[in-house]
Amino acid sequence: MRLAALNTFCDGIGAQRPESIDALLAGVAPILPLLDDIPNTVFFIKDLKARYLSANLTLALRCGFKTVQPLLGKTSTEVFPAQLGPRYTEQDQRVLEQGLTLQDQLELHLYGSREPGWCLTHKRPLRGRQGQVIGMAGISVDLQAARATHPAYQRLAAVDGYIRERYNHPVALEDLTRIAGMSVAQLERYCKRIFHLTPRQMIHKVRLEHAHRLLQTDTPITEIALQCGYTDHSAFSRQFKTLTGVSPRQYRQATQG
Repeated sequence: MRLAALNTFCDGIGAQRPESIDALLAGVAPILPLLDDIPNTVFFIKDLKARYLSANLTLALRCGFKTVQPLLGKTSTEVFPAQLGPRYTEQDQRVLEQGLTLQDQLELHLYGSREPGWCLTHKRPLRGRQGQVIGMAGISVDLQAARATHPAYQRLAAVDGYIRERYNHPVALEDLTRIAGMSVAQLERYCKRIFHLTPRQMIHKVRLEHAHRLLQTDTPITEIALQCGYTDHSAFSRQFKTLTGVSPRQYRQATQG
């Protein structure tokens, strides 16, 4: 199932106005088994305290459970590793308390191997008959391999190659459009179709992949920031926390612990 279709599915659940969260759960229950058969996708519904009320089997397996039942009633903080769980719970609370919708949020999560990997996350509040927030629904889709059969793939592969060669230097959008031979609008559109990311997300992803590896070493964090193309430590820390939920130092401590 394609990312846009999954986001539409999540939006469709959010568009309902049931009498209660229980009524909504009963309504979507017949559909949920279909999502168990999509190995690269996690789906969930949570209550006002960010606790799982429903989830697909893929999510349960990634949290170390054989079935969905042990996952229910727990928050992300309770079931995910320390470097990931609190970020998800904090994100959930913003959705629930502020009524925010998060669309195609690039972030780290767990792949089936229980190793960190990249995904795009979509979360939205669920509202009752009177418009009040009664819970939330979310979908996270693993970033899949690029669509090499797309006619524009070779030009976009050159853009990706340039980013991977130059990630530790400033990367200007103008350079990327020149390499691709496209306008800004075309570049944005084809990057989304082929890599499922915007050009800016592609840059962040490559930089953070290198930062993740360097944080497994004793390299000073200030030096990691410079090696990954950030102008200073604070800029690196802000971007790293945006995509992982923790500071580089916290991430290092959690992975080494």
